[in-house]
Amino acid sequence: MIEVNNLHKSFGNIQALRGVSFTAPDGMITGILGPNGAGKTTTLRILYTVLKPDQGSARVDGFDTIRSPMEVQKRIGALPDAHGLYPRLTARENIRYYGRLHGLKGSDLENKIDELVRLLEMQDIENRVTEGFSSGQRVKVAIARALVHQPQNVLLDEPTNGLDVMSTRSMRTFIRRLCDEGKCVLFSSHIMQEVSALCDHIVIIAGGEVAASGTPDQILAATGQQNLEDAFVSIIGTDEGLE
Repeated sequence: MIEVNNLHKSFGNIQALRGVSFTAPDGMITGILGPNGAGKTTTLRILYTVLKPDQGSARVDGFDTIRSPMEVQKRIGALPDAHGLYPRLTARENIRYYGRLHGLKGSDLENKIDELVRLLEMQDIENRVTEGFSSGQRVKVAIARALVHQPQNVLLDEPTNGLDVMSTRSMRTFIRRLCDEGKCVLFSSHIMQEVSALCDHIVIIAGGEVAASGTPDQILAATGQQNLEDAFVSIIGTDEGLE
């Protein structure tokens, strides 16, 4: 479970977060939506333990991101907005390296890599160096790398960015599988169709604040709209950031 309480974060004169609070339970997919610059990625980076909030707190399975960053890192698998693959390593070597950082080794590690390669349909790229990979191929490797240690909490920033139609469908199935396994899945997306298809709960952030939250049906009912895109525009008052 992920708990975010009253997060504030500024960068110079820019106030990125102004008291963001929400909970992402286990066994559910929670979507973070918002226009560009709303504070979504800043929130995720605090949960990754990359940034420290100016005020407020964030907890992962009860562990505070500031006081217990190592415990948090054990319990999360993160797909950040910058994937950061090592270009001279193969896809498999990239995944193996992160598995070893988490203390995995031997046949247990290799078997887990085999499983991820199969689930993410990476058989054709697993032994190729990642330099020159398409954006979709890079996303697959980065997700496999994030999940190799079997974390309970999965944080995904634009997980289908750069994927073709069939790969997007496969990725959605994979994300739903994580939820069915009881994991806490938190992801950001601009794509309303994706949010509608996947999310059990939605948190809409605008101007560094939570503008609305609830199930898709609750948000539609609150805005009186027929689809999530229109509901999103109604809540934030602009089309900015929509795809």
